[in-house]
Amino acid sequence: MGRLFLVISSTKVTKMSEPSDQKLSNYLFPRWTNKLPAYFAIGGILFFCFIIFVFWYWLSPKNTDIGYAPKQPIPYSHKLHAGELGIDCRYCHINVERAAAATVPPTEICMNCHKIIKTDSPYIQKLKKSYDENKPMQWIKVHKLPDYVYFDHSRHVNSGVACVTCHGRIDQMAVVHQVQPLSMSWCLDCHRHPEKNLRPKSLITKMDWSTPDPLSLGKELRQANHINPREDCSTCHR
Repeated sequence: MGRLFLVISSTKVTKMSEPSDQKLSNYLFPRWTNKLPAYFAIGGILFFCFIIFVFWYWLSPKNTDIGYAPKQPIPYSHKLHAGELGIDCRYCHINVERAAAATVPPTEICMNCHKIIKTDSPYIQKLKKSYDENKPMQWIKVHKLPDYVYFDHSRHVNSGVACVTCHGRIDQMAVVHQVQPLSMSWCLDCHRHPEKNLRPKSLITKMDWSTPDPLSLGKELRQANHINPREDCSTCHR
C-alpha cells in the first residue's frame, strides 16, 4: 500500500506541475515592453522641450508682433510723406518731444495740406468728411504696448534715442509695420547698453543718418548728457 500511494502521489505532482508553468507564461509581457520606461522618459523630455519652444518662439513678440501691419481706414504712405516729401515726424506727431504719447495726428493736420491737394481723391474726400463732421479718423495703432507698461516718448527722444530705433525706416514704408519686438528683454537690453542707440538730439528724426563709429559717439553722448537708464520694475510698471 505504501508503494502504491507514493506512485500515485508522484504522478499527481507531475501532472499538476506541467499546466502551472504554462499558465504562468500567459502572464509574462513581451521582451520589448522592457524598453517602455525609456520610451516614456524620452517622450516626456521631448514634449517638455516642445512646450518651451512654443512659448519661446511661437508665442514671443518676435513671432507674434513683428510684421504686424493692420489695415487702416485710409491708406497712408509714410514712404511718400516722410520719405519722398521729407515731412518731419514732428509735424504730424506733435507731442513726441513734450509728452509720453507721440499723438496720433488729428484730421486737422492732414487737412492743412489736403484742403488744396488731391481733393478729388476718394480717400481725401473721406478725410474731409471726418473733418467736416468733427469726427476723428479711427486709425489703428501699430506699435501698441500692453496697458501695464508705461513708456514716455519725450523722455527717450530728448535723450537722443531716434525714431528709427524702435520704428525702423518708416520713411521707406508704404504700409507701416512693426519691425522690433518691443518686448521687456528688448527694452532692458537698450537700458543696459544705451550707447548703441544714442545720437545728437538734432538728428532724432533723421532716418538715414549714420556715423562711422556709433558706439564711441554713443558713449560720449551718454557721459555728456548723464544718461543712466533705470532697470527697476517701477520704471515701466507704475
